[in-house]
Amino acid sequence: MASTSTSSKADELPQTIRDAVLVKTVKSSDLTTTVQGYDFNRGVDYEALLQTYLYSGFQATNFGLAVEEIKKMIELREVPLTTDKEDIYEDDIFIKRRSNCTVFLGYTSNMVSCGVRDTIRYLVQNKMVYQVFYYSILESQVDAIVTTAGGVEEDLIKCLAPTYIGDFNLDGRTLREQGINRIGNLLVPNDNYCKFETWVMPILDSMLKEQKEKGILWTPSKVIARLGEEINNTDSIYYWASKNHIPVFSPALTDGSLGDMMFVHSYRNPGLIVDIISDLRRLNSMAVKAVHTGMIIIGGGVVKHHICNANLMRNGADFSVFINTASEYDGSDSGARPDEAISWGKIRKDAKPVKVYAEASLVFPLLIAQTFAKAHSKSAAAKTL
Repeated sequence: MASTSTSSKADELPQTIRDAVLVKTVKSSDLTTTVQGYDFNRGVDYEALLQTYLYSGFQATNFGLAVEEIKKMIELREVPLTTDKEDIYEDDIFIKRRSNCTVFLGYTSNMVSCGVRDTIRYLVQNKMVYQVFYYSILESQVDAIVTTAGGVEEDLIKCLAPTYIGDFNLDGRTLREQGINRIGNLLVPNDNYCKFETWVMPILDSMLKEQKEKGILWTPSKVIARLGEEINNTDSIYYWASKNHIPVFSPALTDGSLGDMMFVHSYRNPGLIVDIISDLRRLNSMAVKAVHTGMIIIGGGVVKHHICNANLMRNGADFSVFINTASEYDGSDSGARPDEAISWGKIRKDAKPVKVYAEASLVFPLLIAQTFAKAHSKSAAAKTL
């Protein structure tokens, strides 16, 4: 009998293991939303599929949260400005307050190099129909753009010659010998930049002449607006930005092919001046006088910081969506999570910003499909009634 008792005692689970493994769950406010993916037994319904992202977990949930954040921006834009908020004293139509939520869109040049360019162009091209009392008004979907030099020139160059799909593994030495430039798995023939030079040089000549004869002070945003007018191509982001009076800010406008053209022009026909401080005043003024602000930023670097810093001037943005693949662990602003921006006052303390860790060519068109495109379709349908 004694040996049997000893044996059963040895077979019991030690209390220390029981305490460590079988910790009892207590009630928590965190345990409210159940994980649930899309059931393809329902058939293929892309609308329903994207709606399930919010409850799928990982970056799919962040995507769903980003959709909700942008919807908040759009909902505020649909609320008419009260009389006391109307920007009646602003003479600059490009920075005039237009709605209850001023939306800043930022992106790096690779987004224009790839097919995301067409998604951005859609946003800049199409206006929303808003009902104000008994009449309708048309307003742009975004109010300001911040991008890099490449984000400007790649759009214009595509109006002159195409970019091609290549491969990430193509040999750089061979491509150099062939006069082909590689952007990831995209290929841009060097001839495209030659065509760009032929197109842009006479425009720079005209701008210099107007500077001398009319006293025009050129800024990056005014240069981009002029180039958008001159390209006169409906495929262009900046054609529509100019047409719809959406300012495009590019504080590093010289850091690209356009800068190369300006460098060459400074020898051929010297004297052109581009003032960045006036643009800084323009951008910051938009943020300061906004009723609410929303930031949608693809990528990082100067684009991300320039928009965030403008919103610092108003003690932070109300709504924010970041999309990039950068990590915060090197201390870079590109990888910084929204919480870091809150510490600087660039995002408001009571905001619920979202960062989607994803490559934007995969997710940005889907994000726009679920937000601005859906709202615009609804707006356009209402206009026909």
